[in-house]
Amino acid sequence: MLAIQSQLFEAQDVRFGPIDHEAHPDIESKWTHDAEFMRLMELAPVHPLSPAMVKKQYESIEKKMEEDKNMFYFTIRAREDDRLIGKAVVEWIDWTSGNGFIRLGIGAEIDRRKGYGSQTLRLLLRYSFGELNLYRVTAVVPAYNEGAMRLFQKFGFMEEVRRRKALHRDGEFWDIVSFGLLNSEWQEQQNNGRG
Repeated sequence: MLAIQSQLFEAQDVRFGPIDHEAHPDIESKWTHDAEFMRLMELAPVHPLSPAMVKKQYESIEKKMEEDKNMFYFTIRAREDDRLIGKAVVEWIDWTSGNGFIRLGIGAEIDRRKGYGSQTLRLLLRYSFGELNLYRVTAVVPAYNEGAMRLFQKFGFMEEVRRRKALHRDGEFWDIVSFGLLNSEWQEQQNNGRG
């Protein structure tokens, strides 16, 4: 059982926050010019976005959150200086079955491989299972994103579906892997002090 005093939006080095329409478009626009980040974060074809295009995306995300009520979008901020370092999403929620999909990404290369992803995933799972009371979550990862695959496995996710050669990138076909974690499995990790 999640303790009420558990911090829902903060970890040791990161915190969740809302979109800042003034400061964030310039920062995220720079991320879209980084092919590595975009290909780790997105399965669809990628392209650079201007700050104005990013701002339009933010408006679309907020409208979807308000109208559809099946998406929760968080900015990831560094606690030391509150700067934007990434994004985390719970989306495509099927409330009837308690299923949702999660995505997260750390934008700038200098912020990657510092443990921010693990802390973010821990917060995202706490929110998905503890606050939204989802039954299960799914993460969909291209097979070339070995770091994400290791991260999800470290948190107890099980490989459930592997779509063979379903994604074409740089002249090569890659598998797309779906990982799943049940609320009961997450609860057991919490009870054993691993989450």
